[in-house]
Amino acid sequence: MSEDGFRVEEATIDDVHRAIRAGQTSCVDIVRQYIARARAYNGVASRLVTADGASVPAAEGAVRAGASLRFPTETVNAATLLPELDKYCGKPLEFGRIEATASDPSVVQQYGMIAGIADGTQLNALATLNIRGERSVTCKGDYDRHPSHGPLPPGAPPVCDEFRRLPDALERAAELDARYGTDPDLAALPMYGVVFSFKDPFDTKDMRTTAGGDAAYDIDFPARDHILVEQLRNKGAIIFAKAVNTEYNGRAGNPGGRHQPEKVLPSVLGYQRSSWAGNPANPYDTTRAASLGSSSGSGVSVSANLVMCSLGEETRASCRGPANHNAVALILPHKAMLGFDGGAIGADIYCDRTGILARTLEDCAKVLDALRDPETGYYDPRDPYTTVPRSSVLANYASHVTGAASLNGMRIGIVRESMLLRPGDKAAEPISRAAAAEIKSVLRDRLGATLVESGHEFWPRDPEIEAMEPDFRRALARLVPVFMPDILFRLGRDGTPVFKEFAASIRPTEFQPGKVFGSGAMAPIDYCVELAEGRIAPPRNLDIATVQDQELAMSFRFHVRQYLSRRAADWRARGFAETLDDFAALNARSKFWGDDGRAAFKNWEEVTDPRNALGGRQGVDERIMLRELLRRVDMMVILENRLDALVRLHTPLPPAIIGGAWDPQGGPNNLRPESMYGPNAGLTEMLVPAGYVTEAWDPVFKLSDGGTRYVPAPAERPTILFAPGLPFSLVFRAEPGREDVVLRIASSYEAASRRRIPPPRFGPV
Repeated sequence: MSEDGFRVEEATIDDVHRAIRAGQTSCVDIVRQYIARARAYNGVASRLVTADGASVPAAEGAVRAGASLRFPTETVNAATLLPELDKYCGKPLEFGRIEATASDPSVVQQYGMIAGIADGTQLNALATLNIRGERSVTCKGDYDRHPSHGPLPPGAPPVCDEFRRLPDALERAAELDARYGTDPDLAALPMYGVVFSFKDPFDTKDMRTTAGGDAAYDIDFPARDHILVEQLRNKGAIIFAKAVNTEYNGRAGNPGGRHQPEKVLPSVLGYQRSSWAGNPANPYDTTRAASLGSSSGSGVSVSANLVMCSLGEETRASCRGPANHNAVALILPHKAMLGFDGGAIGADIYCDRTGILARTLEDCAKVLDALRDPETGYYDPRDPYTTVPRSSVLANYASHVTGAASLNGMRIGIVRESMLLRPGDKAAEPISRAAAAEIKSVLRDRLGATLVESGHEFWPRDPEIEAMEPDFRRALARLVPVFMPDILFRLGRDGTPVFKEFAASIRPTEFQPGKVFGSGAMAPIDYCVELAEGRIAPPRNLDIATVQDQELAMSFRFHVRQYLSRRAADWRARGFAETLDDFAALNARSKFWGDDGRAAFKNWEEVTDPRNALGGRQGVDERIMLRELLRRVDMMVILENRLDALVRLHTPLPPAIIGGAWDPQGGPNNLRPESMYGPNAGLTEMLVPAGYVTEAWDPVFKLSDGGTRYVPAPAERPTILFAPGLPFSLVFRAEPGREDVVLRIASSYEAASRRRIPPPRFGPV
């Protein structure tokens, strides 16, 4: 802390700039404060789950913030998490263990089953800090000594002589102080002194980049920055840390094949986990997952004031989850606006997109403006998705952030599908009911907006709120026959039709044998006409949740191969050798925290065809068609109801217990299908903290009939949480090019509600 008392906790970009200009702080002082916070709060946040609960020997991991990580020696007995363990007779369980990493065999990491730590003091949000000697494995310790300290020791890789010439975060801060003092040109350097973390897949030339994987690269940092990292660096930002994330942006699924896990982890829920960097904890309850999304370290690092801002990435829920569960603001620009895949390891190139996390929406908007190149705008020639019409991009985003401005005359549609109360579904109730009350009390009663709600059988109509006409179900009925009629023919996992009313109404066709479809007399194409014209009722389950189902696309196999070959080519062009350049080399030189990851990656290695006609369905085509369908559904609802924007929940579920069971209705990834609307549509979304709940219905494990596996079961009683409780957010959305309207609405709500409460356990140090 400076002599005048400036502290980084909860500071905004404007706060930092005012303090620097007033001489109350400096860039070096700011970075030192963040290093001190990382030293205090960024250690290991989980314990091993073992067969007997016995202690394990003390062990040390990688160096962070000047000291080696220390792993807890106390373990959790698996029988306390898994009932009737003595009767279990399935595949061997993958109990927790400490092992040497593939990246650096001199340091260790936790593998296998883990659990959170109650009342923990560590968060494990930042994987790598930009501190000399610890920012790379290839050039660690003395291999990263400053050039002024003489030649490198014998045996140093030749690339280290170049790497060590890159300043670390403190040295960069000192350069800025020396050049600009208390009078920086904030027009040219709008991010001056702002400390950033980045989800690990973003290429950073001065820090290790492996997408969270434990992979032994020849050179573990890339030859150049991701274009967005470069923009921030050029605008005065401090490139401070790589954030922990679920490796490879959520592990990308399993394409199927001959490789099967030899051991099983009963819970994949609660792990937002990197094989290299470990697992983060939620700052509001350290026994819980940091998020239901892989940019978890980004959300935690911003929430707990370990950095000021962060760039994350979202394939399915990887930015919205960390923002929602950590009480931070988020701007997710539409898919084609900000590049991601040109200089990052992605999971699904058709959905991957960059998100901006900060503690206020205004800071998110300032970062978004700073990411624009003065000549090329947001276009990235290495990312084909950024070929976006320039008319969908605003000239300035931060200018549309308001205070608690009146929303009189604004019409906001409530997406009730995001807060459904299915029979017996206690888990969704606390957040769904709190969000419904918040929308009425702040957006309507305090700010004056007119609310319009969609209808669904699992949400009782509110007589005080106007009903949408059409709503999302009716819009789908009109548009599915035109844009994606294949949806109607889908089969469930049991081989029976998903839409049984459709199947019962149509006669057999050459494409769908009569044994599955066709007990009625109507030709399928005529059924589609009648459905689109509203002359027959849509299938009862034709809704936002059901249409989100997609086959896995083969894009991960394509994208990882492309990324590795580009990275190796960049180094070859500079005269250095990187031999980890394809999937086979990646697998040969990697370890995974769970054997399911190893098996999946071996199957990915053997994928040869970019198509995937599984069950007659094409994963790539489905993504493109579904995006078109969902965008049209949004626009029909918005236009015909004269709406200015939509508001929804990201998820009605709280973050789950690390090592615990997943939501029975959400599947092993703990995401309900209706939560996937945003990434599948690729539309701009903004999240704002909306409050806290102090009750959670946490599912539990039960042993299946036959004792071969553990399955989730609903909780019998709620968990009561300490204040302030677990956070949730409201999500605001409109069509591309109307971000000014969304910013006005979301920032008005933020200023009027002021719901964010900093995590109480992680205050000033």
